[in-house]
Amino acid sequence: METNTLTLPKPKRQIFILSGQSNMSGRGGIVRAPDRKYWDGVVPPECSPHPSILRLAANLQWEPANEPLHVDIDTGKACGVGPGMAFVNALRPRVGEEVGLVPCAVGGTALKEWARGEELYENMVKRAKESVKGHENCEIKALLWFQGESDSLNDEDATIYKVTMETLIHNVRQDLNLPSLPIIQVALASGFEFIEKVREAQKAIDLPNVIYVDAEGLQLKEDNLHLTTESQVKLGGMLAQAYLKHFHV
Repeated sequence: METNTLTLPKPKRQIFILSGQSNMSGRGGIVRAPDRKYWDGVVPPECSPHPSILRLAANLQWEPANEPLHVDIDTGKACGVGPGMAFVNALRPRVGEEVGLVPCAVGGTALKEWARGEELYENMVKRAKESVKGHENCEIKALLWFQGESDSLNDEDATIYKVTMETLIHNVRQDLNLPSLPIIQVALASGFEFIEKVREAQKAIDLPNVIYVDAEGLQLKEDNLHLTTESQVKLGGMLAQAYLKHFHV
């Protein structure tokens, strides 16, 4: 007697690119010691690992996602909790599929360092392309972008932020062949002398499928620059709500 076996289709892996500078790569839970900085190892429940959540490691291989997501990407400084895991855990009950995170953020970087042809930009595009290479069931769903603190240091960078960011959006969409790729920016929670000029530039970008969530008012660490672990969890939830409201079908 023959037995008919039903082969179920493999779930589609939804992929999200995480990029920008230190508040995206994560400084939540970083402790300052006399000779070094290190992560305290505290993982909030909202940032817990799950079998359906993967991350693309620096070696371009998929592996289970755990905090800190950027440990082998933003290697110049200690990495802790960022918004990525809280974002995907808030999203997961709604998407019901595998989710892949592509960490790309590097602390202390200005927007001009993310221009096409620069190492940071080219590495982000390479990692994004590799995340779907050879996998017909993978789809890049959005780019989450949290950057701009470095551009608030001087008036020149703050003044051209809007044009420079719009160019980045155009370039990454073109290079990934995703002309409608959703972009969710984070309007700065902290910065330097020209922070308001950068924040206004971020909020003034008016391109299709580009939105922002506002981190202003989220609690900062004692350095008045980086978000606390609790604030990163809140931000991850805000990003998830924004994605579900504007882009999830």
